[in-house]
Amino acid sequence: MNLSSLKPAYGSTHHEKRIGRGQGSGKGGTSTRGHKGAKSRSGYHMKIGFEGGQMPLQRRVPKFGFKNINRVAYKAINVSMLQDLAERDNLTMIDRDILIEAGLLSKNELLKILGDGAISAKLEVKANAFSKRAVEAIQAAGGSVVVL
Repeated sequence: MNLSSLKPAYGSTHHEKRIGRGQGSGKGGTSTRGHKGAKSRSGYHMKIGFEGGQMPLQRRVPKFGFKNINRVAYKAINVSMLQDLAERDNLTMIDRDILIEAGLLSKNELLKILGDGAISAKLEVKANAFSKRAVEAIQAAGGSVVVL
């Protein structure tokens, strides 16, 4: 067996339907489009969501909510994750660059430290935002907080 002898299993492939090639093909004349009407003509295109004249779903369902243009999206990291990182790499200071290297943050994301979990390492933490519990936990362990 070699690559030149490989072919699909019998019955797994189908011939292309060759339409509009005369009456002898069995697919001539109307070319499987039926008689008359918009669908039989070239250039036919149905609008997305068209339901045959019935009121379409996107018009039946009411609009609701809004997008807050002033929303700031942060990547949240808990103090327990900082503790694990500090123990693993023997760190005394954690900032965005260290978290980017560790794969926990991308360079375009803003960083917010949250207070879930326990922290015992004395760390200087630099981030864009902190929760109250995170600040309390870091300072209780003897560390410091720097808002970027």
